[in-house]
Amino acid sequence: MLNQRLLRNLDFILIGVTALLVIISLVIIGSATHINGPSEDRYWYVERQGLFALANIAIIFIMLNFDYKSLEKFAGLLYAFNMIMLLAVMFVGQSALGAQRWIQLGPISLQPSEFSKLIMIIALAQILDKRTGKLNSFKEIIPVFVYVGVPFLLVLKQPDLGTSLVFLAILFGMIFVAGISTRHLMAIIGAGLAFLPIFWHFLKDYQKKRLTVFIDPNVDPLGSGYHIIQSKIAIGSGMLFGKGLFNGTQSQLNFLPENHTDFIFAVIGEELGFVGSTLILLLYFILLYRGVKIAGAARDNFGMLVATGITSMLAFHLLVNVGMTAGIMPVTGIPLPLMSYGVSSLTTNLVSIGILLNIYMRRQKILF
Repeated sequence: MLNQRLLRNLDFILIGVTALLVIISLVIIGSATHINGPSEDRYWYVERQGLFALANIAIIFIMLNFDYKSLEKFAGLLYAFNMIMLLAVMFVGQSALGAQRWIQLGPISLQPSEFSKLIMIIALAQILDKRTGKLNSFKEIIPVFVYVGVPFLLVLKQPDLGTSLVFLAILFGMIFVAGISTRHLMAIIGAGLAFLPIFWHFLKDYQKKRLTVFIDPNVDPLGSGYHIIQSKIAIGSGMLFGKGLFNGTQSQLNFLPENHTDFIFAVIGEELGFVGSTLILLLYFILLYRGVKIAGAARDNFGMLVATGITSMLAFHLLVNVGMTAGIMPVTGIPLPLMSYGVSSLTTNLVSIGILLNIYMRRQKILF
């Protein structure tokens, strides 16, 4: 059991913000889905999400009893397990919405690419720990990119462009704090931009269509552009204070697709309005701020790198998901952290928060 000195070092602000976001999530998921099922299963999604939230809280409590530094010892094994999971998706994965991303385990559909983000953060932190302050040559940098590149390509093959881009956000956030030189960073970004026209030819047709309708959704208003158009209508119709919970017409009348997963922020905008949306974004800002503070307070490089990777992941998810629902980012299928329905996403995010709590709780070397 945790001793009192460690418990006093918990980040109670982070715990409070996370709890609020999860509770709000259950309310919004209930509002988005209650009208679609029979009365006896009206709140099935809420019950399922709530059950897994409680299970993950138990996991977090168990995790807090172990020093996060022990994760570094298992980083290689975690990386190998990650590769096995992603390869398994290619051979035994379940397909949905044009992508093969899920593995069915009894009644539960798991998305390995969600878990792979957190595993990648831990594994990458382990190899960058030895290279912190030494990323001043391509001899040191290239192995890092290859290390991330293999799982990146496996996820892209599913195809899951959104999660692949999260990998890049994690990578760049972590190599930045690991001390990569500005000259090398600019060279890598420049090479990436130059590669974009080639990368375009590797995208699936529906992915190309999503990028095209991002510029003008009315090119295909009943197809690829439908999500964006309906999402913008929902957010705009909420105006200042919203239409009220369980009263959003776009969501309740099923005009808004994926309203409990990828487009849940559009439900928030419609039912809680500008004021409610802003308050929720403020909670996310506090969450990210605590992540940055924890990275800065970490007692070692490994803790700093893991906290940076987790914060980069959450920040990218927030930026892209909210931007996507508002029509200023392409539709990529990236869920809103702690808010969108999904067992794999919820587990990854809550366990990530648990690791942040662990790093902050053990920030003072004097305790050990």
